[in-house]
Amino acid sequence: MPSVTLPPKENALFKRILRCYEHKQYRNGLKFCKQILSNPKYAEHGETLAMKGLTLNCLGKKEEAYDLVRKGLRNDLKSHVCWHVYGLLQRSDKKYDEAIKCYRNALKWDKDNLQILRDLSLLQIQMRDLEGYRETRYQLLQLRPAQRASWIGYAVAYHLLEDYEMAAKILEEFRKTQQTSPDKVDYEYSELLLYQNQVLREAERYKEALDHLYSYEKQICDKLAVEETKGELLLKLDRLEEAVRVYLSLQERNPENWAYYKGLEKALKPCSMEDRLKIYEEAWLKYPKGLVPRRLPLNFLVGEKLRECLDRYLRINFSKGCPPVFNTLKSLYSDPEKVSLIEELVVGYETSLRSCGLFNPNDDGKEEPPTTLLWVQYYLAQHYDKISQPSLALEYINAAIESTPTVIELFLVKAKIYKHAGNIKEAARWMDEAQALDTADRFINSKCAKYMLKANMIKEAEEMCSKFTREGTSAVENLNEMQCMWFQTECALAFKSMARFGDALKKCHEIERHFVEITDDQFDFHTYCMRKMTLRSYVDLLKLEDVLRQHPFYFKAAKTAIEIYLKLHDSPLTDENKEHEAEAANLSDKELKKLRNKQRRAQKKAQLEEEKKNAEKEKQLRNQKKKKDDDDEEIGGPKEELIPDKLAKVENPLEEAIKFLTPLKNLVRNKIETHLLAFEIYFRKEKPLLMLQSVKRAFGIDPHHPWLHECLIRFFKTVCTDNEAADVVRAVLMQEINRLFGETNPRSYNENFLKKHSSSISHRLAVAKMMYYLDHSTQKKALELATALDESLSNRNIGVCTDVLEALTKGFLGECKEIAEAYRADCHRLYPYAVAFMPPGYEDDMKITMNGDNFADLEELANEM
Repeated sequence: MPSVTLPPKENALFKRILRCYEHKQYRNGLKFCKQILSNPKYAEHGETLAMKGLTLNCLGKKEEAYDLVRKGLRNDLKSHVCWHVYGLLQRSDKKYDEAIKCYRNALKWDKDNLQILRDLSLLQIQMRDLEGYRETRYQLLQLRPAQRASWIGYAVAYHLLEDYEMAAKILEEFRKTQQTSPDKVDYEYSELLLYQNQVLREAERYKEALDHLYSYEKQICDKLAVEETKGELLLKLDRLEEAVRVYLSLQERNPENWAYYKGLEKALKPCSMEDRLKIYEEAWLKYPKGLVPRRLPLNFLVGEKLRECLDRYLRINFSKGCPPVFNTLKSLYSDPEKVSLIEELVVGYETSLRSCGLFNPNDDGKEEPPTTLLWVQYYLAQHYDKISQPSLALEYINAAIESTPTVIELFLVKAKIYKHAGNIKEAARWMDEAQALDTADRFINSKCAKYMLKANMIKEAEEMCSKFTREGTSAVENLNEMQCMWFQTECALAFKSMARFGDALKKCHEIERHFVEITDDQFDFHTYCMRKMTLRSYVDLLKLEDVLRQHPFYFKAAKTAIEIYLKLHDSPLTDENKEHEAEAANLSDKELKKLRNKQRRAQKKAQLEEEKKNAEKEKQLRNQKKKKDDDDEEIGGPKEELIPDKLAKVENPLEEAIKFLTPLKNLVRNKIETHLLAFEIYFRKEKPLLMLQSVKRAFGIDPHHPWLHECLIRFFKTVCTDNEAADVVRAVLMQEINRLFGETNPRSYNENFLKKHSSSISHRLAVAKMMYYLDHSTQKKALELATALDESLSNRNIGVCTDVLEALTKGFLGECKEIAEAYRADCHRLYPYAVAFMPPGYEDDMKITMNGDNFADLEELANEM
């Protein structure tokens, strides 16, 4: 049907519809649509129908909106308005590829429409269609050459395509058109110059970039960025004398910046350790209060000079009362000689301070204040915790708390010691003690909530967080709204450990939604940054968004979700009623009565919780209604609710797992866990070629990883025993396995792996599990391998020993209850604080409640051990 031209009266009404849409006056817009469409002549007017649909979409009526827009489009296929509206509708549903097609169709009928071109360019940059974006920005530049955004957008397009030469030319041409006084402060022009300089540096035109900085130095507002960039460029151009001057001036500006000392070292090129130390000795004289020039030499010094400098550094910090001193020295703990030297010095201080109040009995001068001993003990507690000696660590931290029970940092360290010693519940209790000392400190509050979550105390953690969340809403809802992902990842892990898989998956999906929202939030910046000229930040944002799912929060959530989906695939959740019936059939009358009472209590508790939740929801809805100025004007429909039961009883868990895996395979391919999780999925899906791809990639990262070894053995066995695979596939698999791993026999591969890694507990466990997997008759040998706890073995720590105990109790090494109990007792002697190795019934005896209302004294228990 051809386009219908509206007469003046209806055309005026149509323009008012457009204005109402722009000003979000959707109800008024619908009234004007009705006035046009009620006229029989224009009842089928395509553009009006399309606008009515778009307005209804903004009111959340999606289905009606799509029907109207499609009807309008059918009535007027040659209307750019109908195609544009259809594109806006697709964009609101995040169907960006479809929206781009609609915009392109709209441009066929109105190729110079600025609004459509702008909308198209936004979608192209959002989807990273950089070639298309460049073409669209070129059209906009031709149509509006006087607009600043046209030039900038075109230059950014070339920059993102890594055509730096062209981007630099466009920016220079545009800069020439800007008439700015050299003495006038113009922030936007300054940002343009800095962005231009960034493009020149990325093009490796360092000489030109340096000249550019010197030329426009006065007009750039960010003086620090100018000096730092100068230093980098002078180093690259090997103009070392000038670089020395620049870095010395930067040091004067901030003597605590590590990067300036590193830059000065590169410029001076010291030949020996003495020359290198001289750089810092000069800084000591210049900045006597500076700590960084005293800390950095400790990285490279050795022998007597190291002792002298370390002694001076520690004394200054302990006298001042500087709590983070341990964190500044933590990087030195990779060197055993430096660790023993630190221990020798600090233990000496502690002994001397207690006896005579001085760092050394031979020192002259006044005595140190009592707080110095406190910070020395505080340091020693962290030191012994770091080198896995929790008993000594607790001894020092208890002495410090006894002398000064009001210092929050002491309780924090005590909680950390218990956490590292394997007793997270006691750690949570001490962290709560710390929080009680300062209830207004948000950091301590968050730390306490995190520890509680690690101890599976989810309700307590929620109550703790509610102290700092918005009133009138539940803490969990508010934290989700604020995208508080550390809380949600810890919640997911807690729910997973409690086998509440639905709740854990809900948290993982919430985190996934946050990342989708962060990606969509780019839309707000595509036009804003062009207008405000924050171009360096804009390009950094685009680069960050490209690798957004590399973030540890996403990786942790995705890994947790994949592991849960794998468990759900291996053992799907059954109907609870059937389970109870099966249990009841095997019980005596007395036990049955007990079970019924237990079920009634659980039902009553669940009912009370449900009522509480409903009351909270009602309260929340009332608050939300108050906040809305006009609830009719709400944009977009509600999100699909995440229901734990529905998530846990999904039809195809492996397909859901792949949705989380795909971003990891694209962006976190450097982590071996990504490929091993991929293998676990494809192993269950019986996809041998994808299994091969996964183990190949993992093998390229770490060929000696214990988990990879388990995957390889299972893969070899599958390939050897699978007779259903096509001949071509078998031939490819055998050829690749031989080429990569040298053999296809799983047993001999397992034996060779043991010979290479016989001194590592984690590797021995992997070999033992696979030995039993291949041949159940080897159980005795496998158990001997896995349960060895000799001091000569590496990787002997709480984590690895817990993995061994788990393998014994879960049947990965067959039925072995007595051996598992003996191994637990051995580990308990080694790690007396670790809850994982406590005797059976330990948790029933321990009642832990917050703020010390009612708990068994774990300190006494630990001392008895």
